[in-house]
Amino acid sequence: MTAVRQRKGIKATEVPEESVFHEKNWKLNGKTLADKYLLEEYSAGGKLWKKLSLIVGGIVGISLGIFTSVYVATLHENDLWFSNIKEVEREISFRTECGLYYSYYKQMLQAPSIQLGLHRLIFDNKTESMRTINILERMNVYQEVFLSILYRVFHMNNFFEPVYFYIYTLFSLQAVYVAALYVTSWLLSGTWLSGVLAAFWYITNRTDTTRVEFTIPLRENWALPFFAVQIAAITFLFRSHLRPTHERLTLLAVFISTFLFSLAWQFNQFMLLIQALVLFTLDCLDLLPRGKVTWIYIIQVASLLLVCLLQFFNSMIVGSLLISFNLSTLLARKLQNNLKTGGFFSRLGKLFIHVLLVLCLTFLVNNFIKKVLNLESDEHIFKFLKAKFGFGATRDFDANLYLCEEAFGLLPFNTFTRLSGTLVFYAYVFVLLVMTITSAVVAFQNLSGSVNNKPADKLQKCITLLKPGVAYNLVHTILFGLLALSTMRMKYLWTSHICVFAASGLCSSDMWGLILRFVHLYTPQRVSVIRYLTPVLILLYLCYKFWPGVMAELSELREFYDPDTVELMNWIKSNTPKKSVIAGSMQLLAGVKLCTGRILTNHPHYEDKSLRERTKQVYQVYAKRSPEEVHRILRSFGTDFVILEDSICYERRHSRGCRLRDLLDIANGHTMDGPGENDPDLKHSPHPRFCEEIKRDLPSYTMYFAKVFHNKTFHVYKLTRHKKTT
Repeated sequence: MTAVRQRKGIKATEVPEESVFHEKNWKLNGKTLADKYLLEEYSAGGKLWKKLSLIVGGIVGISLGIFTSVYVATLHENDLWFSNIKEVEREISFRTECGLYYSYYKQMLQAPSIQLGLHRLIFDNKTESMRTINILERMNVYQEVFLSILYRVFHMNNFFEPVYFYIYTLFSLQAVYVAALYVTSWLLSGTWLSGVLAAFWYITNRTDTTRVEFTIPLRENWALPFFAVQIAAITFLFRSHLRPTHERLTLLAVFISTFLFSLAWQFNQFMLLIQALVLFTLDCLDLLPRGKVTWIYIIQVASLLLVCLLQFFNSMIVGSLLISFNLSTLLARKLQNNLKTGGFFSRLGKLFIHVLLVLCLTFLVNNFIKKVLNLESDEHIFKFLKAKFGFGATRDFDANLYLCEEAFGLLPFNTFTRLSGTLVFYAYVFVLLVMTITSAVVAFQNLSGSVNNKPADKLQKCITLLKPGVAYNLVHTILFGLLALSTMRMKYLWTSHICVFAASGLCSSDMWGLILRFVHLYTPQRVSVIRYLTPVLILLYLCYKFWPGVMAELSELREFYDPDTVELMNWIKSNTPKKSVIAGSMQLLAGVKLCTGRILTNHPHYEDKSLRERTKQVYQVYAKRSPEEVHRILRSFGTDFVILEDSICYERRHSRGCRLRDLLDIANGHTMDGPGENDPDLKHSPHPRFCEEIKRDLPSYTMYFAKVFHNKTFHVYKLTRHKKTT
């Protein structure tokens, strides 16, 4: 049955053929001819207004992106007085893995030529002692390589110091990030005012939406802007009635942004897997066009395979769950091509079988690939997830190392308190509730086939509201919200989308129209007033409440101060041979490589099984082991110097059971220090804790280790080459 809907302002009644001639004559000679000219003028004026709005909206979006970039750059400068501190202090400010990634940019610039710099990265023997590794294969550092080449080719040294070229590039990507969020919100709501609100919320919730100003080289700060661009492109792709040229260009934008996102971050496969689950869920519920979903599946796989090629066939990418899942989904479609036929319960049964088939195929394909490739690089992630979600306690050192870090814990409740202070969380919950109910109604009608049989007015309004782009962003925010709730470090993927989704809902004429119809208060004028007045009032509130704080923050001046670490780095550069091998904590050694160029035993890039085992062995300096054992372990990695940190040896930041020394004791089968219970099978160690006992300068220790440097924080010992005889 086909329903004919009346056009606004035009009657759909049939007109007798003989009266048409008289009506035409009247129109030509009467007022209707004038109305025709008025309509044409109105149409031309509407197009002009649309173009003007597009230009103004584009300018506003670019301006907000630039403002955000300048804002975070100023905060970084004010917090560290970056322009005034020494080079070694600038480098130390790149903490933990940030320093490791930046060191490869510095290494490329210091190489005599680009070719030699690339050769040294491919055959690197300084990052892990007694091993030659391919940095381009193991780590996502193509961005550092690309920037270093740009810096050299275009002689940027005439304009910027290397470090400023690097950090300004990252801060500029924040402009791209905010602009992409702005565009996504605009596409979802139909007005650029929602983009303004999304950008304002992103800025006022900076504590929870980004950490770029103090972790600049972190991989996510490179990747998330491209992920935001990809989401904007996908949202545009799901618009109906796209011209073929526009659709092809949009697919190209999705591919490029997906590829750059994947190239920049080692966690790409897990984020894209969640995105694939979003697409799979909506496709099963018949809420997205299947052809476009298929293209996105293919783009995801193609992007990862291209990254795999650039990373010298990194086996961890080939063995990713995403590739197995996407291939299984496409295969299951071929095996089950009648999912969208039958009644409600029939379709539910088919969907259940389909989901089961996809999951089984995914795990079979993934296990087959991992066995063929003998892949174990990502096993620590699955051990961590198994322990985190309560599938059995573990004594695995690597899994517990993640479990005890706050960043990998549950999202703290005070996050919602901060988000509520800017009203974004309240708006988000409101929009999420309305859209979830709407999507549930539409999904039920799709599964029951009621859309084709009973085109009721209310149902039609729900279907109109739940456009494919809106449906995608709804499930996207739900799944990434669950990820953020379970793992705090991943909150930055969710909180920025909270700003987009909340702003787009508040500015949506479809959503307000549905709500007003529900309470029998609908008029087009009321919808227009509410959709524009609501964001304006919120923007005024944000400016009133947060503008003074932003100004105060920009005027607050601090200075980088870490004299103990500076003293340590200067001592290493001046008093150790350039080919010395240094052992210590992962976080500190990243800075040692950046500041001194010395060879490391281990480092923070933890996605390699042999490196994880090596790190656990090096960390025995904080366990209850004999000096002979520690010396033998360290010498097996070619260690010349070992750095001990009081902040680890006497750690108080974590509670008992989560201190690094406790994790080592448990892994070694020893009881933990301090008051508290121990598992009954743990035994007392026959040796005292090495990092404490070595400071007593007993002969049993001095025969293996000689103290060569110390300050309030660090103690450096030189290892003897051979055991001394008494």
